[in-house]
Amino acid sequence: MNANDEFLEKSFDFDHAIKNPYVKALKKQVTINLDEKVVAYFKNQSEAVGIPYQTLINLYLRDCMKNNLKPDISWKCSNAS
Repeated sequence: MNANDEFLEKSFDFDHAIKNPYVKALKKQVTINLDEKVVAYFKNQSEAVGIPYQTLINLYLRDCMKNNLKPDISWKCSNAS
């Protein structure tokens, strides 16, 4: 029996374990439908700054969340007389 086998046979008590504060925040893979022009825009911007476009979109959305930005959606009605 070598040291690795002995290590694997030990039982560990995780009752008092704490989370590693240095682990990056977990990401969730999702499917989202975006306009082609939106994807093209972020791909173009990502090339300019040298990071993947999906990372750039995530950074943008995180900034919106951090600054508590609300969507400004207003439907304009034309008063055709």
